[in-house]
Amino acid sequence: MFITLEGGEGAGKSSQMARIRDWLEGRGRDVITTREPGGTPLSELLRDIVLHGEHPEMSPLTEVLLIFAARAQHVDQLIRPALTAGETVLCDRFTDASFAYQGGGRGLPEEDIQALANLVQRDVRPDLTLLLDVPVKVGLERASGRGSADRFETESMSFLEGVRQTYLERAGREPDRFVVIDASENETGVWRQIRTILEQRCA
Repeated sequence: MFITLEGGEGAGKSSQMARIRDWLEGRGRDVITTREPGGTPLSELLRDIVLHGEHPEMSPLTEVLLIFAARAQHVDQLIRPALTAGETVLCDRFTDASFAYQGGGRGLPEEDIQALANLVQRDVRPDLTLLLDVPVKVGLERASGRGSADRFETESMSFLEGVRQTYLERAGREPDRFVVIDASENETGVWRQIRTILEQRCA
Protein backbone atom coordinates (compact mmCIF):
# COMPACT_ATOMS: atom_id res chain seq x y z
CA MET A 1 0.00 0.00 0.00
CA PHE A 2 1.23 3.48 -0.91
CA ILE A 3 0.11 6.21 1.52
CA THR A 4 1.00 9.88 1.07
CA LEU A 5 0.68 12.87 3.40
CA GLU A 6 0.06 16.25 1.82
CA GLY A 7 -0.48 19.77 3.06
CA GLY A 8 0.84 23.30 3.08
CA GLU A 9 3.45 24.88 5.32
CA GLY A 10 2.99 24.14 9.03
CA ALA A 11 0.29 21.52 8.48
CA GLY A 12 2.03 19.11 10.85
CA LYS A 13 2.77 16.24 8.48
CA SER A 14 6.14 15.38 9.95
CA SER A 15 4.77 15.06 13.48
CA GLN A 16 2.18 12.51 12.30
CA MET A 17 4.53 10.33 10.24
CA ALA A 18 5.92 8.41 13.23
CA ARG A 19 2.43 7.86 14.67
CA ILE A 20 1.17 6.44 11.38
CA ARG A 21 4.24 4.24 10.94
CA ASP A 22 3.91 2.84 14.46
CA TRP A 23 0.19 2.17 13.98
CA LEU A 24 0.80 0.32 10.70
CA GLU A 25 3.70 -1.68 12.08
CA GLY A 26 1.57 -2.61 15.08
CA ARG A 27 -0.77 -4.33 12.63
CA GLY A 28 1.97 -6.37 11.05
CA ARG A 29 2.91 -4.22 8.08
CA ASP A 30 6.50 -3.66 6.93
CA VAL A 31 6.66 0.12 6.53
CA ILE A 32 9.08 2.32 4.62
CA THR A 33 8.93 6.05 5.51
CA THR A 34 10.29 8.56 3.04
CA ARG A 35 9.80 12.12 1.77
CA GLU A 36 9.71 14.31 -1.31
CA PRO A 37 11.65 15.90 -2.71
CA GLY A 38 14.20 13.38 -1.48
CA GLY A 39 14.18 9.79 -0.34
CA THR A 40 17.41 8.67 -2.04
CA PRO A 41 20.93 10.17 -1.91
CA LEU A 42 20.61 11.73 -5.37
CA SER A 43 17.08 12.94 -4.72
CA GLU A 44 18.20 14.57 -1.46
CA LEU A 45 20.87 16.52 -3.36
CA LEU A 46 18.20 17.83 -5.72
CA ARG A 47 15.97 18.64 -2.73
CA ASP A 48 18.70 20.82 -1.28
CA ILE A 49 19.05 22.73 -4.56
CA VAL A 50 15.30 23.35 -4.78
CA LEU A 51 14.59 24.21 -1.13
CA HIS A 52 17.80 25.72 0.20
CA GLY A 53 20.08 26.57 -2.72
CA GLU A 54 21.22 30.10 -3.46
CA HIS A 55 19.39 30.27 -6.77
CA PRO A 56 16.94 33.20 -6.84
CA GLU A 57 17.02 33.04 -10.64
CA MET A 58 15.42 29.55 -10.69
CA SER A 59 12.43 29.57 -13.03
CA PRO A 60 9.19 27.70 -12.25
CA LEU A 61 9.92 25.27 -15.10
CA THR A 62 13.42 24.54 -13.79
CA GLU A 63 11.96 24.02 -10.32
CA VAL A 64 9.35 21.50 -11.43
CA LEU A 65 11.85 19.62 -13.62
CA LEU A 66 14.28 19.29 -10.71
CA ILE A 67 11.49 18.01 -8.47
CA PHE A 68 10.41 15.44 -11.04
CA ALA A 69 14.03 14.40 -11.60
CA ALA A 70 14.26 13.73 -7.86
CA ARG A 71 10.92 11.89 -8.05
CA ALA A 72 12.05 9.71 -10.96
CA GLN A 73 15.03 8.47 -8.93
CA HIS A 74 12.87 8.05 -5.83
CA VAL A 75 10.22 6.01 -7.62
CA ASP A 76 12.71 3.76 -9.43
CA GLN A 77 15.16 3.23 -6.56
CA LEU A 78 12.87 3.09 -3.52
CA ILE A 79 9.10 3.34 -3.97
CA ARG A 80 8.43 0.83 -6.74
CA PRO A 81 10.82 -1.84 -5.37
CA ALA A 82 9.29 -1.52 -1.89
CA LEU A 83 5.74 -1.87 -3.19
CA THR A 84 6.76 -4.83 -5.36
CA ALA A 85 8.23 -6.47 -2.25
CA GLY A 86 4.89 -6.10 -0.46
CA GLU A 87 5.97 -3.29 1.85
CA THR A 88 3.81 -0.28 2.78
CA VAL A 89 5.32 3.03 1.68
CA LEU A 90 4.48 6.12 3.74
CA CYS A 91 5.64 9.29 1.98
CA ASP A 92 5.70 12.91 3.15
CA ARG A 93 4.44 14.60 -0.05
CA PHE A 94 4.32 13.21 -3.58
CA THR A 95 3.03 14.42 -6.94
CA ASP A 96 -0.01 16.24 -5.53
CA ALA A 97 2.52 18.68 -4.06
CA SER A 98 3.76 19.50 -7.57
CA PHE A 99 0.24 20.31 -8.72
CA ALA A 100 -0.26 22.45 -5.60
CA TYR A 101 3.07 24.28 -5.43
CA GLN A 102 4.23 24.50 -9.03
CA GLY A 103 0.68 24.55 -10.43
CA GLY A 104 -1.44 26.45 -7.92
CA GLY A 105 1.49 28.47 -6.59
CA ARG A 106 3.74 29.08 -9.59
CA GLY A 107 1.02 28.96 -12.23
CA LEU A 108 2.40 26.16 -14.41
CA PRO A 109 -0.28 24.44 -16.54
CA GLU A 110 -1.83 21.36 -14.96
CA GLU A 111 -1.51 19.41 -18.21
CA ASP A 112 2.28 19.94 -18.25
CA ILE A 113 2.62 18.67 -14.69
CA GLN A 114 0.39 15.70 -15.52
CA ALA A 115 2.58 14.84 -18.51
CA LEU A 116 5.64 14.73 -16.24
CA ALA A 117 3.74 12.63 -13.71
CA ASN A 118 2.77 10.11 -16.39
CA LEU A 119 6.36 9.88 -17.60
CA VAL A 120 7.96 9.52 -14.18
CA GLN A 121 5.46 7.43 -12.24
CA ARG A 122 3.92 5.14 -14.86
CA ASP A 123 1.96 2.62 -12.73
CA VAL A 124 2.84 4.10 -9.32
CA ARG A 125 -0.07 5.95 -7.72
CA PRO A 126 -0.96 6.52 -4.04
CA ASP A 127 -3.71 4.30 -2.65
CA LEU A 128 -4.54 6.79 0.11
CA THR A 129 -3.67 10.48 0.45
CA LEU A 130 -4.18 12.26 3.77
CA LEU A 131 -4.45 16.00 3.15
CA LEU A 132 -3.68 17.91 6.35
CA ASP A 133 -5.49 21.16 5.73
CA VAL A 134 -4.82 24.27 7.81
CA PRO A 135 -5.45 27.98 7.15
CA VAL A 136 -2.36 29.59 5.64
CA LYS A 137 -1.90 32.10 8.47
CA VAL A 138 -2.03 29.36 11.12
CA GLY A 139 0.40 27.19 9.20
CA LEU A 140 2.91 30.01 8.80
CA GLU A 141 2.76 30.81 12.51
CA ARG A 142 3.60 27.18 13.27
CA ALA A 143 6.35 27.02 10.64
CA SER A 144 8.01 30.17 11.96
CA GLY A 145 9.10 28.30 15.08
CA ARG A 146 10.97 25.58 13.21
CA GLY A 147 14.21 27.44 12.45
CA SER A 148 15.43 28.69 9.08
CA ALA A 149 12.72 28.93 6.44
CA ASP A 150 13.00 27.27 3.03
CA ARG A 151 12.09 28.90 -0.30
CA PHE A 152 8.41 27.97 -0.06
CA GLU A 153 7.91 29.10 3.53
CA THR A 154 9.02 32.61 2.54
CA GLU A 155 6.58 32.87 -0.36
CA SER A 156 3.69 35.35 -0.42
CA MET A 157 0.30 34.72 1.16
CA SER A 158 -1.28 34.64 -2.30
CA PHE A 159 1.15 31.90 -3.38
CA LEU A 160 0.36 29.80 -0.31
CA GLU A 161 -3.38 30.37 -0.68
CA GLY A 162 -3.06 29.09 -4.24
CA VAL A 163 -1.31 26.01 -2.92
CA ARG A 164 -4.04 25.35 -0.37
CA GLN A 165 -6.90 25.84 -2.80
CA THR A 166 -5.31 23.54 -5.39
CA TYR A 167 -4.91 20.81 -2.79
CA LEU A 168 -8.59 21.14 -1.82
CA GLU A 169 -9.68 21.11 -5.47
CA ARG A 170 -7.71 17.92 -6.10
CA ALA A 171 -9.21 16.34 -3.00
CA GLY A 172 -12.68 17.20 -4.27
CA ARG A 173 -11.94 15.53 -7.61
CA GLU A 174 -10.64 12.28 -6.09
CA PRO A 175 -12.68 11.56 -2.97
CA ASP A 176 -11.88 7.84 -3.12
CA ARG A 177 -8.17 8.55 -2.68
CA PHE A 178 -8.07 11.78 -0.67
CA VAL A 179 -9.20 12.29 2.90
CA VAL A 180 -9.10 15.88 4.17
CA ILE A 181 -7.93 16.16 7.78
CA ASP A 182 -8.65 19.29 9.83
CA ALA A 183 -5.07 20.10 10.81
CA SER A 184 -6.03 23.23 12.74
CA GLU A 185 -6.63 20.96 15.75
CA ASN A 186 -3.80 20.11 18.14
CA GLU A 187 -1.51 17.17 17.41
CA THR A 188 -3.64 14.70 19.37
CA GLY A 189 -6.82 15.80 17.64
CA VAL A 190 -5.22 15.48 14.22
CA TRP A 191 -3.96 12.00 15.08
CA ARG A 192 -7.43 10.97 16.24
CA GLN A 193 -8.84 11.88 12.81
CA ILE A 194 -6.04 10.05 11.01
CA ARG A 195 -6.37 6.93 13.14
CA THR A 196 -10.08 6.72 12.33
CA ILE A 197 -9.25 6.73 8.62
CA LEU A 198 -6.50 4.14 9.04
CA GLU A 199 -8.88 1.87 10.92
CA GLN A 200 -11.32 2.12 8.02
CA ARG A 201 -8.82 1.76 5.18
CA CYS A 202 -5.78 -0.11 6.47
CA ALA A 203 -6.88 -2.46 9.25
